[in-house]
Parts: sequence; C-alpha cells; structure tokens
Amino acid sequence: MQKRFVTIWFRYLKTDWFCHRHPELLHLPFVLTDMDHGRMIITAVNPVAYQQGIVAGMVLADARAIVPSLIYLDDIPGLPQKLLRSIAKWCIRFSPIVSIDLPDGIIIEATGCTNLWNGEISYLGSIFNRLKQIGYNVNAAIGDTPGKAWGLAHFSDQQPIIRCEDELNAFLFLPVAALRLEVDTVKRLDKLGLRQIRSILSMPRSVLRRRFGNHLLMRLDQALGRQEEIIQPVQPVEPYSERLPCLEPIVTATGIELALKKLLELLCKRLQQEGKGIRKLIFRGYRIDGNIQAIDIGTNRASSNVNHLFKLFEIKISSIEPALGIELFTLESSKVEDIHSTQEKFWDKACGLENPGLIQLLDRVSNKIGNGHIHRFLPAEHHWPDRSVRIAASLDEKTTIQWRTDRQRPIHLLQNPEPIWATAPIPDYPPMLFRYQNKLHKVKKADGPERIEKEWWIEEGQHRDYYAVEDEEGKRYWIFRSGHYSDSYQWFIHGFFA
Repeated sequence: MQKRFVTIWFRYLKTDWFCHRHPELLHLPFVLTDMDHGRMIITAVNPVAYQQGIVAGMVLADARAIVPSLIYLDDIPGLPQKLLRSIAKWCIRFSPIVSIDLPDGIIIEATGCTNLWNGEISYLGSIFNRLKQIGYNVNAAIGDTPGKAWGLAHFSDQQPIIRCEDELNAFLFLPVAALRLEVDTVKRLDKLGLRQIRSILSMPRSVLRRRFGNHLLMRLDQALGRQEEIIQPVQPVEPYSERLPCLEPIVTATGIELALKKLLELLCKRLQQEGKGIRKLIFRGYRIDGNIQAIDIGTNRASSNVNHLFKLFEIKISSIEPALGIELFTLESSKVEDIHSTQEKFWDKACGLENPGLIQLLDRVSNKIGNGHIHRFLPAEHHWPDRSVRIAASLDEKTTIQWRTDRQRPIHLLQNPEPIWATAPIPDYPPMLFRYQNKLHKVKKADGPERIEKEWWIEEGQHRDYYAVEDEEGKRYWIFRSGHYSDSYQWFIHGFFA
C-alpha cells in the first residue's frame, strides 16, 4: 500500500489562538510582539493586519505608522509547541500517527485512513472544516511523502485544500523554498536562476553537493521518496492496539459497551494467535468537542479472555461522559506477556493461585479498589521478623525457601512494633499484665521467651525476647521485650494470632 501523508499549515497559529480567546480581536488588525535589542519586534500577525501590509519581523513603531489602529499584545514564549502538541493529540481521531512540525504545522500519516471518509477529498475536507470551526486558518495538502505534502500546502495555488492527481508534476513547478531549505540556500539558488524544483533535477548531484551541501540533496530525496523521512508521533503507537471510528457520534452507555466488546474481540483474537495475553489495557473515547475520555484496567496474570476483560471495564464504563458524542474509540495494551499453557488433570482440580477463577476474582477486586492494594507475600532469608517477609513481584514468582513452621508466627504482623506498658514478676518471665490502646489485658496463658538477635551484619541493636500470650478474652498476641532487664528495656506488641 502506498503511503499517504497530510500536512496542515496554520498560517496564523498564534494570533488565531488569541482571537479564539478574545473574539473582539477577530476583525481588527492585531499582532504579537517581543523585545529584541531594545526594540519591539512583531512576531505574529492576524489576517486583517497582514492584508494591510503588516508582516512578522517588522518593528512595531513602523507598523503603527502604517496602521495607527494596530492592536498589539505580548507574545508567549513556547506557545507554538504547546498549541501544536494539543492540536496533534486532537488529530489522533483522524490517524494514530500525528507529528508536530514546528513552527506552524502538523504532519499526519493517512495511510489506510482515508477509506473511512470515502476518499482523500472528503478526508482532507473533514480535517479542514473541523479546524476552521475551532477558529484556525489552515491550508492542507496530501502527498505520498511528508516533504511533497509540505511543499504543496505552503506553495501550491490550489488553496486551501490540495489533492493533486499528478502530485509529482505539481510539486516540480513549486519554488525551491518548498523543499524546506534554509533562507540563505534559497537566496543563492535564486541568484543562479534556479527558482523551481524542476530546475535543479537536471543538475549533477556532485555539483549540488559541492555548492549547497548535503542538506539540499537530503530534502530533495525525502520529497521525491528516494529517502525515507521518519516522523515522530506525539503519542507513540502501541504495537497491540485497535481503533473503531463511528459513523455517528455515540452518546449512550450501550453504544460504548458495544464498541468496547468489538475492540476486545479484535485485539484478543490477535493476541491468541500469537500466544500472548494482556496485563495493562487502556480504552479511550475521542469526543466531538476534543475531550478524551479514558479508563484503564490491569490484570495479575496475562489474559486474552474477552468476557473477563470486559467485566473489568464494566464497572468503570459509567465514568465515561460522552457529552455531545464520541466519534472514535481506541483500545491499547501497554503491557503484554506470553501465556504459558498448563496441562490440566481430570482427577485433580487446580487450587490456590493455579485456579483461574481465583485469579479473575483478584483482578475484579483490584480494579474495583485500585491497584497496589492486593499483595502476595513470600518468605525472606532473615531471622529478624521485620525482614522475614517480602512482597512478591508477581503472582507467578517462585520462592527458593519455605515458610518457617518450627515456630509459631502471627498471621498479622505489624509493619512497625508498637510500644506497650507491661509488668512481669521476674526476669525472663512472660508479663502478667499489659496495656495496649488504653485497654488493660490480663495474661492467662503464655509461651516463651524466644530470643531473636539483631542481624549485626546489617545493623546493630538490642536483642528481643518474644512471647506468645493469651488474654482473658482468648485473644492471642505476639509481644517482646527489647533488651535485658538490667539495661534500659521496653515492651512492644508486634503481631496478632488468629
């Protein structure tokens, strides 16, 4: 398939944006200015000022002598890049690959996209009309290379929408400035009488390289398709993504659900064929007013189950606000992993983390309460209780050591031991009483002490004497005394048994 590129040229980018914010400036001569070596220089003009002979680069005093009623405002540094980036993201509804072309343009790769608009003329017209409604004065052209489309948009007489049947012939009759050359190079070519692109095609490449350098030849080759020109999209295209344009704007939850199911079926079919599954997924809806609605999900294990993934999205669909309507839906998987199939047993059902039903339940819970709230813990090779447990990187992570079973350990271990008041009859005896959270507990049963020394190769500190105690209500606690009785010691509570 032949590649197609669209170039959009915003002739009055900055002043159009100011006029959109201040409609009263729309029909008045208006410019933006900036200070340069003690003089106010015009950096941008609106169409009204341009028609009266005011151009960028003029000194403000000279311009006001020509047009006394000229209105001027301070320019905003970095405004073109911010505006173009915002517009480029909006243009993703027309193609997934959109790049900014500073200082006043956007390049869209339209390969395979124009059929959705019944042809290139309708495609270009739709982009042009939508931007015109927003308030921008634009020229648009389409070509088989970005350079050719750029030249046609900036210098063709067929303004403002250009779609030439004979693109190459039309391009060759454009001025050499259409090759995106430096101003000095254009002036030197003009002095030599080389004013059109066709004039330099018949000249030897060695002569052009010697007189004008490699940049001229590079731009010529890019425009004619001899050398590929890479454009950098504002939003990287995920390798696993699907798009669904809508013939009519979608405004109902039912329509959104149908679009989501369709995209999930398309994406999961691709993944199943490649033996892969989804870990992270983003569903976006592009509204008519330019707003983008997005919801995302994550899974604990790679999955390509359409019904399961839809259930994860289902609880979030109500957060999507279609407003006047959504005209494009996209589904992108930012994280994909291989699915490792396991052989099932007829006589033994999968249990624990091998049970698919449990994994799907964890997915639904984590997507409902938020990521980062469900953890899996594994034993760590440390005697010190605070370091004996670690959070697993994933549900499938394997451990090389087993949980300790020779000593009882509490089910709930506090992240940081909390100080308590306790009294014991003699050293090394368990406490008879202890106070925790303003409640006095009388100890009925106790087991201990179990002395655990500090890991001196990590940090120094006092040892701990642990006791498992049970109060008069039958509740069991794991408490310890830090240090010897002869030293300064303190009692702490560290965990709770079932």
